Formats: sequence, C-alpha cells, structure tokens
Amino acid sequence: MSEEEQNVELIKRGYDAFAAGDVERLMSLLDDNVEWVQPGESTISGTYHGKGELGGLLARMAEKSATVTPTRFVADGDTVIVIGDVSLDGETSQGVNVYTIRDGKTAQVRVYGDTAMLERHYGKKQVSAG
Repeated sequence: MSEEEQNVELIKRGYDAFAAGDVERLMSLLDDNVEWVQPGESTISGTYHGKGELGGLLARMAEKSATVTPTRFVADGDTVIVIGDVSLDGETSQGVNVYTIRDGKTAQVRVYGDTAMLERHYGKKQVSAG
C-alpha cells in the first residue's frame, strides 16, 4: 500500500469513528498538537489547537446532530482532500476538508464549507463595538 493510500485509509478511519461517535478512536488518529481551522463567523469558527480544544469543538458539533458523508477522497503526498455532504439538524450542504498527515497521524485540518449554514445552526459570533 502506498503512502497516499495509507493516508486515505487513516482519514476514512477517522470518518468512521466520527460517525460512530467513538471520540476515543478518533482522537487516537490525531497528532497531539493537531490544528483544526473552522472558517466563518459562527460561534464554532476559529482555529483549534490540540486534542483538548478539538474535543470541545466536536462536542459542540454533536449538539446539532452533525454528520459528514464523504463522497470523494483525493490524496497527494501528505495531503488528503475529502469532498462530502455535511448535515446539521436535517439541513445539508457540501464541504471540503483538507488534511495534512505527519508520522501517520492527522496534524492539520482545514475546513471549507457553508459558513452561513453554521451561523444559522450555531449562531453568529458577537462583535464588540470598538
């Protein structure tokens, strides 16, 4: 199995663990210093560092019955791109996640998706007047 195929299998195991609600198994696939970048202006948007912060994000996502159904995996070296359907409380849109793999673990995740849908379901960050 090539390095790219191994990386795709790693990411597939992560999606399976997320779908099963197996947080322990999911966390075992992540680098201790994982960085997760969630775009937009929703209350869950931001950059999360480490498993502790990411665990908090995943818990918030679970509150809205978040599901992700991958439809395509594309690998190039240490990068795996996943195209899929994202559902929150019955509303569905498409998204793309870009994973960087280091030493057999997910080291970075960048999410590209429907930020307006996230704002509708999680609320928009409040901006303080300056």
